[in-house]
Amino acid sequence: QVQLVESGGGSVQAGGSLRLSCAASGYLIGNFDCIGWFRQAPGKEREGVAVIDGVPTPRYADSVKGRFTISRDNAKNTLYLQMNSLNVEDTAMYYCAADRLCGGSGWYYRSYANWGQGTQVTVSS
Repeated sequence: QVQLVESGGGSVQAGGSLRLSCAASGYLIGNFDCIGWFRQAPGKEREGVAVIDGVPTPRYADSVKGRFTISRDNAKNTLYLQMNSLNVEDTAMYYCAADRLCGGSGWYYRSYANWGQGTQVTVSS
């Protein structure tokens, strides 16, 4: 049974940084067809932030390009999201997600069967 556990969220002032972690168990993180970070703000639909899904380079939302970096440590079976230059619009619940078969649809949250419980990120001005 796949389990994903996020950590690293918190409150930070605009311009600050956070690093989110997603520890996986029950399946090797390097073997997932797609794995990534999504976020959901109150009243908004869940959206992709950064995804690794078999294309040569990770995919990022336009709003986070140049500020966020997704990476994974296969030895630790952990996925990371380094978030720099945070702004108020980044405030949301952040979720880690993974699936064994996304079929090229890794950017869409409905492609994922496995989700963590989420970690809150709050950025104040």
